[in-house]
Amino acid sequence: MRIRYEKKQVNLNLYLGLLWLVNGIVPAVRNEDIGLFDHFWFLLSGIYLIIYFYQKKEKYLTLENGIIKQNWPFGKKMKLKEIKIIKHFAEKYILKSELKKMKINIGLIETESLSELKAELKKLDVEWN
Repeated sequence: MRIRYEKKQVNLNLYLGLLWLVNGIVPAVRNEDIGLFDHFWFLLSGIYLIIYFYQKKEKYLTLENGIIKQNWPFGKKMKLKEIKIIKHFAEKYILKSELKKMKINIGLIETESLSELKAELKKLDVEWN
């Protein structure tokens, strides 16, 4: 099962990437002296556009073979059977095992996918706080 990002979140990264790109292009088109700070807009734009394309391609979470995995660089993964406690606090699920802790920002999850995630987590025999 793949848990998708909220479309508003993904599109926000696209809009910000395009905005920063325009901020970088406008001074270049006007033939103004382009300083070091003006190159910052291109860098910022590139970062946001990379995040956009990454979020479009990859999903926020993957639940496969009894493992929940965050799909971003340095994302955590945890075996579902090792989860002991699930806390719902401040728009986050905090999954705890004896050795690991994983935070899931539910504000980033598409509504349909969030209900699928909740259903999967409810199947686990764990303590909810």
